[in-house]
Amino acid sequence: MYLFIGILFACCILFFIIHFYRRKCIITKICCMNHCEKLDLLNRLAEPFGFCYLPAQDIMTSRLDAWQKDFGYRSLYDKTAPHFNMVFDCEPVYFDYKDHTWLIEFWKGQYGINIGGEIGIYYANSILTSDQYEQADFHGVSDSDFLPISMKLYFKGKQLFSIRQLHWWLTGFCMGNYCEPENLIMDISIAFPNEEMLQSFVKGLENLGYKTSELCMNCLRVSFSFSVPHTKQPRKVYRFQTQISQWGNRFLCKLYVYITKPFTCTIDRILYLYFFLPITFRRMLCFRKNHKQKFHKEYRRQP
Repeated sequence: MYLFIGILFACCILFFIIHFYRRKCIITKICCMNHCEKLDLLNRLAEPFGFCYLPAQDIMTSRLDAWQKDFGYRSLYDKTAPHFNMVFDCEPVYFDYKDHTWLIEFWKGQYGINIGGEIGIYYANSILTSDQYEQADFHGVSDSDFLPISMKLYFKGKQLFSIRQLHWWLTGFCMGNYCEPENLIMDISIAFPNEEMLQSFVKGLENLGYKTSELCMNCLRVSFSFSVPHTKQPRKVYRFQTQISQWGNRFLCKLYVYITKPFTCTIDRILYLYFFLPITFRRMLCFRKNHKQKFHKEYRRQP
């Protein structure tokens, strides 16, 4: 009995020694890398997940060639999000243009250990009735239909990031931060190719309850703020699950900061997790959950 206790105690000591030495080696390895090396490594690691790191904004953002485009969008994504630790406000804007029903949707909120925002542009294969919206499959728009989008995200009045790009799915995620969606405000600006499409989109906003006075139109660009959503929110339906998810998100944010505390900058923290806890690193970059995601070859590929 005493021999067993002695062996167990020795194993515990050996484990902590190895753990301490491994942690020290990883910290040294990251500190010896220059910024370009870190940036190149992180972007190569994030590419299979459809994301890249923007050092100027200190955020992760979606790539133009993100594989998520192949799976498009269904309203089921928003409805099931709280079950995957994604608690956000969403605002789907439907409008008809050129033989298609278009969907431009906005999201802001908590994505696991990240505060984030999204603007997605999709269209259906045909003109839909309002009764068909929630069951329809929407596809990521083709390259020729990308729109110039800009987004600024604020948390309690403090700007988290500002990003602008010709895109189909513009996103920004700040790692290791916690919020309630109602404490976020997203300033949005979208430029359209012609007056017809602009007016159709504005009509879609007005159908949701946005007032003309809330919209700023300049030439073919419309700008407005997304603060309090005008549509029914899934997180309000699944209140208990939302509370559980947010409790877990808050805990994981604190754990992330604690585990990566040798570093203060995001790129170092993420690379530290990759070397120290690779499984956690992969889960951290799954900003979106899709029922087809597990079949995606690139997603399953080890970095």
